[in-house]
Amino acid sequence: MRDEFLQLLARKYGSVKAQFPNEGRRKWTLRVLEEFWASAGPESELSGPATAVAEEFLNDDDPFDAIVGDGPQLGLLLRTDFSNDDAWQSFCARLKSEEQDFIESVQPSPSAAAPTEPAQGSSSTADVEMANDSDSDSDDESTEGLTAPIIKIIDPVGEQDRALVQNISNLRALRLLNDVDVRSAPSPPQGTKRYSPPNRLVDKNGWQEKYSGLTVWIYDARSNSDQCARLVSQEGDVYGTATADSWRARVTHMCELQFNMIYLGMKIDFGGLDRYDYPERKRNLEEAEP
Repeated sequence: MRDEFLQLLARKYGSVKAQFPNEGRRKWTLRVLEEFWASAGPESELSGPATAVAEEFLNDDDPFDAIVGDGPQLGLLLRTDFSNDDAWQSFCARLKSEEQDFIESVQPSPSAAAPTEPAQGSSSTADVEMANDSDSDSDDESTEGLTAPIIKIIDPVGEQDRALVQNISNLRALRLLNDVDVRSAPSPPQGTKRYSPPNRLVDKNGWQEKYSGLTVWIYDARSNSDQCARLVSQEGDVYGTATADSWRARVTHMCELQFNMIYLGMKIDFGGLDRYDYPERKRNLEEAEP
């Protein structure tokens, strides 16, 4: 977490937590983040006594922690459309089948070496609608002990829970299931003007909002017919791309993509073409800067 945001959290988090005791870590942190963005710059908000210590704003409970879980999963599939149970069940069955096939295909031989650690800070930027060309035989050292689920399925049941996530934006999903932070925005290419109007998901005062945690995939109304899910990015890649951008990935490729993003640091660059889902980006940007 960036020091500038950590210092603001130390000053503000405790008072926000006391004011809204029935919320949780992610919501309290987001409330402090609003003060970060509202200030002229982080330096103007760093003075004053601390109201919390790092152990609180990094480790406090959150209502969605139990849903995210502590299991082996690398990503989360969130159902946000409830209009077609048959299509949803077919999607889940295919995901689980592909998951099992993938796990079996990458299991190491008994003489394989110990697994390597997952790549840190990998982001999603390759054509997610096409099969990945990675050679699975070269993955053996990274896959010992890989178990299901690779992608955990989240299917809200109660009416209130479904209303909370129905047709939600990528940004809203990240805020529910990931933890927020800020970073310096990527530098604009020489001769390129700063993003205008400024937006916290791209570049605002030289900063960009970002998220960390398990990869978020979203099953939406289009998924009923195209059997794809939205793959949500946790931060922008090159200058001009936005946190919460998404691309549609076929269910047949989700587990392989998820594995390669985490363990091999694979990026999705579309051969240099910016093929994000424009309506979703527009919705995210508007929601971030109402």
